[in-house]
Amino acid sequence: MNPYFQVIIWAAGIVLLFVVLIAWNNHKWKKIQRNRIRRIFGKVPEREYSPDDLERISHYFRRKESAGFCIDDITWNDLDMDRVFMQMNQTVSSPGEDVLYDMLRRPAFDKKILEEREKEIRFFDTHEQERTELQLMLASVGKTRIGSLSDTVLALKDASVIDLKIHIVMLAALLSSLFILLPMYPMAGFLVFICLMIANIVIYYASIGQKVIEAYLDCFNHLLKMLGAADEMQTVDWPEVKKQMDAIREGKKEFSRFRKKAVMLTSKNADSGDPFQIFMSYVRMVFHVDILMYNSVLKEVQDKTGQIMNLIDNIGELDALISIASFRRILPEWCNPEFILWKEEDHQPVRLETEALYHPLISHPVTNSITAEGGTLITGSNASGKSTFLKNVAINGILAQTIHTCTASSCHMPFLKVMTSMALRDDISSGESYFIVEIRSLKRILDESRKKEPLLCVIDEVLRGTNTIERIAASSQILNALRGNWMLPFAATHDIELSYILDGIYRNYHFKEEVKDREIVFNYLLQQGRATTRNAIRLLDMLGYDPELVKDAGNAAAEFEHTGVWKKILAQKR
Repeated sequence: MNPYFQVIIWAAGIVLLFVVLIAWNNHKWKKIQRNRIRRIFGKVPEREYSPDDLERISHYFRRKESAGFCIDDITWNDLDMDRVFMQMNQTVSSPGEDVLYDMLRRPAFDKKILEEREKEIRFFDTHEQERTELQLMLASVGKTRIGSLSDTVLALKDASVIDLKIHIVMLAALLSSLFILLPMYPMAGFLVFICLMIANIVIYYASIGQKVIEAYLDCFNHLLKMLGAADEMQTVDWPEVKKQMDAIREGKKEFSRFRKKAVMLTSKNADSGDPFQIFMSYVRMVFHVDILMYNSVLKEVQDKTGQIMNLIDNIGELDALISIASFRRILPEWCNPEFILWKEEDHQPVRLETEALYHPLISHPVTNSITAEGGTLITGSNASGKSTFLKNVAINGILAQTIHTCTASSCHMPFLKVMTSMALRDDISSGESYFIVEIRSLKRILDESRKKEPLLCVIDEVLRGTNTIERIAASSQILNALRGNWMLPFAATHDIELSYILDGIYRNYHFKEEVKDREIVFNYLLQQGRATTRNAIRLLDMLGYDPELVKDAGNAAAEFEHTGVWKKILAQKR
């Protein structure tokens, strides 16, 4: 048999083997992913987060320009919205979790936008086959090892260029030995080729160019993965997702030249064990094709920040909406909000009506209902449920205007901004005390209230960082300042005096406790009127404090309530 024909047969066999291995790997990967996708939908997410994960995911939100109102860091932290996000994040791609986080922090004060989201969420909830196939495409993008995909891909904007002189010289020498010297002097040519090949491999790993490429390899890989997923999505023609699909198809056209050049640099499957990529890694080591193509490939993407963000927006939105559909499945009850049109010229106060409201992170929640118009002041004992209820109201105000979902049986509300001042602490880095941090937090709410746009503000224990007299005097005036038809203030306090000072301006509600068998029992049910019981002194008794101390404390409190004056404690020998 002709030797050249044998070489051709061997080469064809090797190529065929690679094709079979690639097809088998892809089939196995899709089977594993399909089973996982079906298993996790409608279940509580299993993912564990490192301390830095959520900070990195938030970078996409912080990178985007904010044209309107967003949930600020104080409100986000007060409401523990990171945990709400984690409970909801069943996405399969990095763009998906980036966009889901961004969505939760950027309320859509537009009924049309929310209705479009609702249509897509319901489509994904009721069409398992379509949902699964789309998630398989999204899963091929994957999640980055360092957090936000926007950080990874957009790092290319500031990437360094490489000096190519030595690599061009070594490639020219290698090709000369292969195509000129080897045919003329086979033995000498072969030895020269082997020596040059070894030299090229050494130079490859020792060069600055290879280190630069290594630093940005993930960036190119994930952009290629996203474009590969966009290719697969071309087959999707469901009317419900036409807006995103059109944007994805248009966006990927901008990267056609980049993809042709990037084949030699890397691949969307570079880190997946793809046999073709294993072969290509040897080609790169010997011929330096990745280093030689790097500058040209980089130039193709450095001016396309807007197009990259647009692809992340639309690919991520599909994944995020599927995740919301999954989140709804784990809720014991939920509803779509009904939005009430509010206009300042109508001179009607902002009104919130909700039935069977509960906290989405509590496994066996107690529900409460409320109709709020104007101010709402909540009193009650420690641990009775005041703070949790306030968080319920604020969280659902956010969820209603972001994922079009409320953890309640019904909710009627206007579009409104949500701001809180609740879980504050000393700022050690700036040296600011709790009180300074608190009054700064309250001032931002007062500043926002002057815009005369619907505002839901939630304040827990107003000015707890100062003395009783000044606290009551200042907090009553702050709460009084949060008045107006556009305002919907909620506040919780232990200062029962505020319920009298603000009577007629704020409607009073309370939570109460019962004492059963020397144990305090809370039912967590919201009731009208101000609190009439206190439990702090009872708790001293139940925890075994000196009975005489408990008795004297009770008598002192009773006398103050009767006379308004604290009785002086006389010095006694012990």
